Amino acid sequence: MRRLLIVLFSTLFAITFSAQSATADSPHFKKGGSPTCTITYTGSSASTTCTATLAGLGNADVHIVTTVSGFAVYVCQNGGGNTAPGQNKVLEGPASAPTDIPSSALKNGNLTFTTNPVTLTAASTVSGAAAGCPNPNWTGVSPTLTITNVQLDISQGGVLLFHCTASDPNGLTGTFALTC
Repeated sequence: MRRLLIVLFSTLFAITFSAQSATADSPHFKKGGSPTCTITYTGSSASTTCTATLAGLGNADVHIVTTVSGFAVYVCQNGGGNTAPGQNKVLEGPASAPTDIPSSALKNGNLTFTTNPVTLTAASTVSGAAAGCPNPNWTGVSPTLTITNVQLDISQGGVLLFHCTASDPNGLTGTFALTC
């Protein structure tokens, strides 16, 4: 009986020790490696990528999801081609893109990454009512897109390590830091 208990506890200890080595020990962002994102606007679309440097990771794959959302403002155009500024913000998104990093890319629990780009694109036209045009005979055209929210979720081995966000109701531009 005693021998059986020793084998049982030894097996349980080995399983517990193995499982812990696959998960992050004390994940954190390295000094100067906190997440930042960059938005590049091109007409009616915007592309967002994020970078960061992590330490204290385990030896499992890292899964990152970047999600963006915002709004577009349209110019109102009537059947005769006359235009007037629209008044409504038309919500756009969310759009997401995953970035998967294999455990083989981690070096001693460290990882510097750049996410796959997330592209948010506004529809080329919307109804006059959606754009805030003077009447239903108008159409919203020539959208100007603004990104207002960026979210970065970093997981390892199926466990969420960090949920980072940046938000500005007036729009995010250029390169900016996220809060985790």
